[in-house]
Order: sequence, then C-alpha cells, then structure tokens
Amino acid sequence: MNWLELVGWAGSALLVWSLLQTRILRLRALNLVGCAVLIGYNATIPVWPMVGLNVVLAVINIWYLRRLLTTRHDEQTYQVVEVGADDAFLAHTLRVHAADIARFNPGFRPDRLAGRSAFLVVRADEVVGVVLVRDVGDGVAQVDLDYVTPPFRDFTPGEFVYRRSSLFTDRGFRQVVSPPGMIAPYYHRLGFRRAGESYVLDLPAPALPQS
Repeated sequence: MNWLELVGWAGSALLVWSLLQTRILRLRALNLVGCAVLIGYNATIPVWPMVGLNVVLAVINIWYLRRLLTTRHDEQTYQVVEVGADDAFLAHTLRVHAADIARFNPGFRPDRLAGRSAFLVVRADEVVGVVLVRDVGDGVAQVDLDYVTPPFRDFTPGEFVYRRSSLFTDRGFRQVVSPPGMIAPYYHRLGFRRAGESYVLDLPAPALPQS
C-alpha cells in the first residue's frame, strides 16, 4: 500500500468516524474534512464521479456549518420555556438523560425538585437544554442543574436563560451561582466570575418604574 492509498483510507475513515458523532457541529466538521481529503485523493487517481460526489457533500457540510455557527447565539432559534418543577415532560426529559446528566452533574439529585424554578431551552419542538434553579436566600439563585443534550454539546444553549436576566431579577435575585463540581463548565464565556468550585454572575439591578 502506497502513501496515496493511505490518504484515501484516511479520508474514508474520517467519513465513517464523523457519522458516529452525536454532536451536530463535530459531525459536520469531521465530515467536511473527510470530503476534502477524498476530493484530493480521487482527483489524483483520477475518479471524477467520486470527486463530484465529495464536492457536493462538502458544499452541503459548509452550508450546514455556516447555519449552525450563525444561529448558535440567536434568540430566534433557541427559546426559553419555563415549566413547573412537577411538570411531566420535565420529569420525562430528566429520566431519559439520567445517565448523561449524572456524568456531567454528579451532584444533582433528581428526587429533589420541589421549590425549584425549571427552564427548558428548546429549538422548535426539540429540547436542547434544562436549567433548574433554587432560592438559597440573600438574593442568590443557586443553579442545581445546567444540562445540554448531546447533539448540542458544542453550543451553550443555557446562555439564553442567563442572558434573560429578568428571569432572575423579577424574582428578586441579584446573583446566580453555577453548580459546584460541574464537569466542563462554560460559564467563563458568559460573564460569570470564578468563585471556588463555582462561577458567579452578578445581575443588573432591576429598572426602576417610571414616575
């Protein structure tokens, strides 16, 4: 086997590996790289039908990547829906993702939801994230769970909860504290400051009513 065949096998392996990804962004990026490698390989042989196929696939991947990257912070794409802590669909979501939730939020107790404020981050009719918050007094909102489903793990859908500070200030909160010990936290990208094992977001003071 010569080096050119190795390149072809590498491109094919990348395509297969990309299809095994659960994260949408990573799938598209790896698939694009695999297509690029195979375009070069098939053009060198040359096998023009395969070149054409991979060019088309590369264009499709570029289109989807551009769409994903330009809408990742778009409030028209992702919306926050508040539900009750005893909501049946919330319980279903937590149950379906229980093993994955425990992996990234080892301190979360799904049997202690009473008194929590619950928010679902959705894209159209698809749940992409769950945030559970409780009042620990002195104007502090403690986040007990900030979970993102695997396909959207390369994004930060929880930011839409924190960006809408009125969700907290209307309840009298002045700070939001992230879950301690959370695996792979992303809060430093949202304006939170590090405080021990957690991150803290200082909320703006609520606007005074116009006289």
